[in-house]
Amino acid sequence: MDILTDFPERLRRGAELYLGETHQPVRLASLRPNNKTLLVSLSGYSTPEAIGVFRNQIVYVLAADRPALPEGEYYHHQLIGLRVVTDDGRQLGMVREILETGANDVLVVRPSMGEEILLPAIDPVILQVNLEQGVMQVHLLPGLIDQVDEERDDDAQAKSEG
Repeated sequence: MDILTDFPERLRRGAELYLGETHQPVRLASLRPNNKTLLVSLSGYSTPEAIGVFRNQIVYVLAADRPALPEGEYYHHQLIGLRVVTDDGRQLGMVREILETGANDVLVVRPSMGEEILLPAIDPVILQVNLEQGVMQVHLLPGLIDQVDEERDDDAQAKSEG
């Protein structure tokens, strides 16, 4: 079984992991580096056929076991569901998804009405994240949502004329 992780130091013999959608609990029996991955064996699974049921499955750990991140960095699951507000107080919507691109992550913000808003997760855009209050403050760079603004203005004008 190969595992890709940003935190290989937390994986050690005896560590409890959870595999697949059912979160099947397993214990790590051994591990060794192999290029950019780790080769692991699990207690109770001694043949390739036995472990094969977990092929291409996600490996989970308990939230309490995940490493703390440096100041200003967040796990994706911490950002999903945050309300997004601009630095001038405008409510944009909620973070519904995070797209991983080559250059930077992109936040998919879904407003209560209208099209999704795509915001690059870069320092000039993401000003502040307050997990306790469930709010992310952003600065809209020129052109980020101009088209969405125009569509909303057109919709509002059509409703007032109709």
